[in-house]
Amino acid sequence: MCDEFVEETGIYIVLYDRAGYGESDPNPKRSLKSEASDVQELADGLQIRSRFYLIGVSMGSYTVWSCLKHIPQRLAGVAMVAPVVNYRWPSIPKSLMKNDYRREVLKWSFWIAKYFPGLLHWWVTQNMFPTTSMLEKTPANYFNDQDIEVLKHTKGFPMLTKERLREQGVFETLRSDFLVAFADWDFDPADLPDPFTSGPEKSPSSVHIWQGYEDKVIPFQLQRCLCHKLAWIKYHEVPKGGHLIVHYEGVCDAILKSLLLGEDLPMYEPKAVVTEP
Repeated sequence: MCDEFVEETGIYIVLYDRAGYGESDPNPKRSLKSEASDVQELADGLQIRSRFYLIGVSMGSYTVWSCLKHIPQRLAGVAMVAPVVNYRWPSIPKSLMKNDYRREVLKWSFWIAKYFPGLLHWWVTQNMFPTTSMLEKTPANYFNDQDIEVLKHTKGFPMLTKERLREQGVFETLRSDFLVAFADWDFDPADLPDPFTSGPEKSPSSVHIWQGYEDKVIPFQLQRCLCHKLAWIKYHEVPKGGHLIVHYEGVCDAILKSLLLGEDLPMYEPKAVVTEP
């Protein structure tokens, strides 16, 4: 991130640990709505003004969807970077899921996580789960070339090591997060109204999704389809980007400038528009 841009705009960035991560206590009753409540409680506790910007990356994006649903009046704008997609959303066409192997993997993983947590705990501590060691051995299964370059200069995924996964608290945090993200939601994101034109204080919409064209975790076709249904979302696509685009040089600055200043670079415009099947 460009320090000069941060200083010029005077923005203050707050990063927080979601329930069960880092210094945050686990929440046994974690839900979509509790994620939004946590954000609102944190903002109130920090005495942040009534409206603020929110950015969610990968799994953290379902918290952003929850905030758009439950506390839209508190949001000045949001950006989701490589957001996860729940295959249970009714708005996703079956034609896009038919040959997507990720759907079956998530389906069986969810079933095991919900009904056989003990089996899952054993499974993830064996060589059957994409832990850090597996990601190092077969990174091309999950990341593109640019992602792999990023991984060479990062500390990896500390919560996905076998040692950490053997800790019951770490395992339960990841399990509860997974179950909330991929369970049946009480709303379909495609049914959400534009929070910035439907409320009492109408303003230009500022909801953004950033996606890598070569993302091997979340296929770009699903994001394009969703954004086609929600025309008020500004969709950005990194041409040779994978799942770790937030770490690419210049991308984080582009995300902030687009979100805060409305400045968009042509290089991140999608090459084509997907129409609804």
